[in-house]
Amino acid sequence: MSRFSVRIYSLLGAASIAASLFLAACEKKAPPNAMAMMMMMAVPVRAVAATQTDVPLDVSAVGNVEAISMVDIKSLIAGQVLRVDFQEGQNVTKGQLLFEIDPEPLNRQIAQTQADLAKDDALEQQARANVAKDEAQIKQTQAAADRGTALAKEGIFSKEQTEQVVATNDAAVASLAADKAAVESAVASRKSDAARLAQTELQLSYTRISAPITGRAGAISVKAGNLVKENDVAMVTLLEMSPIYVSFGLPEQLLPEVRKYNAQRPLMVQANAQGENAETGTLRFIDNSVDNTTGTIKLKAEFANAKSALWPGEFVNVQARLILEHDRILIPSRTIQTGPQGKYVWVMNPADSTVAMRPVDVLRTYKPPQSPEQSVIGGGIKAGEMVISEGQMRLMPGAKVHLLDAAGQVGKSKAPASGQSQEGS
Repeated sequence: MSRFSVRIYSLLGAASIAASLFLAACEKKAPPNAMAMMMMMAVPVRAVAATQTDVPLDVSAVGNVEAISMVDIKSLIAGQVLRVDFQEGQNVTKGQLLFEIDPEPLNRQIAQTQADLAKDDALEQQARANVAKDEAQIKQTQAAADRGTALAKEGIFSKEQTEQVVATNDAAVASLAADKAAVESAVASRKSDAARLAQTELQLSYTRISAPITGRAGAISVKAGNLVKENDVAMVTLLEMSPIYVSFGLPEQLLPEVRKYNAQRPLMVQANAQGENAETGTLRFIDNSVDNTTGTIKLKAEFANAKSALWPGEFVNVQARLILEHDRILIPSRTIQTGPQGKYVWVMNPADSTVAMRPVDVLRTYKPPQSPEQSVIGGGIKAGEMVISEGQMRLMPGAKVHLLDAAGQVGKSKAPASGQSQEGS
């Protein structure tokens, strides 16, 4: 190889080394990696401000509507139904006539018993007259017997004469006893007939069957002309509709809190039937034992039910308000994320539009009327802080964000006024 060729190879080697050094220098000034580029890019998100407000502490359950009073109407006498004075499904008031049983057989019994009473009165008067007669006669026979006994001692009356006047007096005494017994028999007979008359008159009152309560009538099992037996099947059932009970069960773990707050004041209970507005009532009953099979305690709440919104036998959603907690922090439940260390949220710093992970203590959930479910926060968030509600999957600590407006466009990255949201409607 010539000296010229060696020089060329030396120059090429030097050029190669210089190129390598240049590339190395360029690599040190190369753009950052993908993660850093993602951190530099603003992530579109939606956020909502944490609010501070009063939150009711409610417990929910499924309840069953029960009538406070239910009465099966039965006939207390046997007879023929003369007429029915109401309609099936009708609301009836206490004392309203429902059925009438034919009273004619009882009217005849009353007339017969009244005649027997008149006869008893006559027999009693006759027996008392005989008693008076016997008492007057005894005075005479007693005097004759006394005189005969005295004369017999003087030897004027014979033994036979004396025994005769004494026997006459004894007969008068026996007759008086018999007439007094006749008086007692007549009095007893009169009492018996008077009791029988009272019983018949009581049965006569049973021929008119009135409503013992105010309520709603069910199906009628007998019609006019039917024969009914004494204390047989129910002719109709009445249910008291107002007020009305709703019974429900709560886990036994809640019993101490229920008793605690109910002791302070009667707990307010809301019952919501399908398609109806919620009715508000008051807790009236806590059972005296826990059901071992279900681990629940039975409670009953009373509702005015003036509009008959609650119907006996139906199932309703029940909410019992234990207490109203003041100044609780609320954020939408969908903002809560779950990680290895527990629950957390993404919080935006309005100063530089960056986000950070913030662990939170979720006490419970709360569902306001006609609003999304909220989480009650015990710690980790303050009122007014902006919590990311959409777009969390693309976030990492320190990432920049842009808030989306209602139309989904990128808006200015500043926090809205307290209590306002940057979410879409």
